[in-house]
Amino acid sequence: MNIEKGISLSAIAAVKELYGQDVPEKIVQLQKTKPGFEGNLTLVVFPFLKMSHKKPQDTAQEIGEKLVSNCKAVAAFDAVGGFLNLVIAPKAWLGLLDDIDRDPRYGEKAATKESPLVMVEYSSPNTNKPLHLGHVRNNLLGWSLAKILEANGNRVVKTNIVNDRGIHIMRSMLAWIKWGNGCTPESTVKKGDYLIGDFYMLFDKHYKEECTELEKKYIAEGMNEDDAKKKAEQEAPLIKEAHHMLVKWEAGDKEIRDLWAKMNAWVYAGFDETYRALGVSFDKIYYESNTYLEGKRKVMEGLRKGLFYQKEDGSIWADLTKDGLDQKLLIRSDGTTVYMTQDIGTAEMRFNDYPIDKIIYVVGNEQNCHFQVLSILLDRLGFKWGKDLVHFSYGMVELPNGKMKSREGTVVDADDLIDTMISDARKTSEEHGQSKEFSEAEKQEIARIVGLGALKYFILKVDARKNMLFNPAESIDFNGNTGPFIQYTYARIQSILRKSQDNVTDSATGYAPNIKEVELIQKLDAFKMAVADAGQNYNPAGIANYTYELTKLFNQFCHDYSILSADTDAEKSFRLKLARNVGKTIKNAMELLGIEVPERM
Repeated sequence: MNIEKGISLSAIAAVKELYGQDVPEKIVQLQKTKPGFEGNLTLVVFPFLKMSHKKPQDTAQEIGEKLVSNCKAVAAFDAVGGFLNLVIAPKAWLGLLDDIDRDPRYGEKAATKESPLVMVEYSSPNTNKPLHLGHVRNNLLGWSLAKILEANGNRVVKTNIVNDRGIHIMRSMLAWIKWGNGCTPESTVKKGDYLIGDFYMLFDKHYKEECTELEKKYIAEGMNEDDAKKKAEQEAPLIKEAHHMLVKWEAGDKEIRDLWAKMNAWVYAGFDETYRALGVSFDKIYYESNTYLEGKRKVMEGLRKGLFYQKEDGSIWADLTKDGLDQKLLIRSDGTTVYMTQDIGTAEMRFNDYPIDKIIYVVGNEQNCHFQVLSILLDRLGFKWGKDLVHFSYGMVELPNGKMKSREGTVVDADDLIDTMISDARKTSEEHGQSKEFSEAEKQEIARIVGLGALKYFILKVDARKNMLFNPAESIDFNGNTGPFIQYTYARIQSILRKSQDNVTDSATGYAPNIKEVELIQKLDAFKMAVADAGQNYNPAGIANYTYELTKLFNQFCHDYSILSADTDAEKSFRLKLARNVGKTIKNAMELLGIEVPERM
């Protein structure tokens, strides 16, 4: 039995025996003993004073005596006012380490057929440009959150909604028709998402030129600057032509639809390459081109039921004044839909596909209001999880100088970032002389693992709700709270285990762990609490910070004590088992962050 669980039950039994009172387990408070006091765990006695009708010191003394007599895990105690500091018996620590050692996923819960089904949506790209730094944070948070929810015993479906329709898509298509000369990703030797992004920018370049010329013309005709600018943006031939293409797309024009499908396929292939490099994937991908009509149908159904209302111009609205909000447009007067309607359609399709108990949207904090409204509307439309949908709202991420190698000089492409991180990891490793013994293939694979680990850990260790500054040079450091520091510690542990000729057996029976070893066992046991907290609070940073604390504690232990040159066989066997489980826990924790750990560095 878990040490804390056993002590809690023994404390309940002690109170019953001493004071004749039944105590609910939830009021038993156990915490790690503060530095400077004797003991490993502290029982807070104050909740029992109403039952004992005695002073805190006397109550603690009486309960302590009962625990020493009746609980095998408690070897001694020290009553300090209302706090009962407990010294845990060495045999209990050995037993706990054995429990941890036997379970390859200690601290995690396995899902069952009856477990809640949670859907996590993340990524949500547009098909007119490559994924960028903001998408990197989004994808890493979404993937890690899904892994953490699984580790808490949930069934999880990972989904993506691709924004593949609208005027922005038509812009890229029109530019390709006008200036593409039939080029393809193969003919240009360029990723499809980059190729389409180039045509999107090419459209923007020519569109701005047209707007500038028209604006000058309207001003010369006597129009003020603001009106001239607005009219130019509406009357520019390119934007009119793009709108005409959108109308044809909406009408199902075969030529336009075929081109749209072909160019989107190029983009999807490029996205998939980036997703593979990041180590993320999805169980189901939805497309806005399929969901917007479903959303429109659902809104019209709501209108017929009196959930929404229609204005004289034909537009359809939701009245949210009773919810402390204003009116929300759902369908425009021309019959076209807005993002809110599309999200309703996506929710309907997902609900039909899966018996969802909860849905979590991983979307930046600029959409906080949008998801507040969406929750109300989905609940109004009868989705059982609508009211409780979770908007996993995260802050923006920037680089120190605002840019890295990128096509425009202002947006950091995900591929550029990944390549730079891997290159920097390779360079740093060579500068430290850590790669001399490896083959070229091994060097590159280690650089990939370390570079991506540095990127992912640096982003995920920060509270997702905060804006953050990603510093590539700082993230690749092999010291401090970084991914490479943790990865190097894991590789060091594997090296120790390889060098040992001993099989870790029960030869440690009877060994009495020292204070540092006990701290490590307690920290290993705390992984289950870290996993539970991260799942409850949707907080990957909690796992990152736990892993760093465990790694730091182990490195300090290795500084103070030898493992392979331990004084006795029992000591060596115990420390090898301890090291093995630290390595296991590091690997499992990093896996929850989507981070690989190398066996050698």
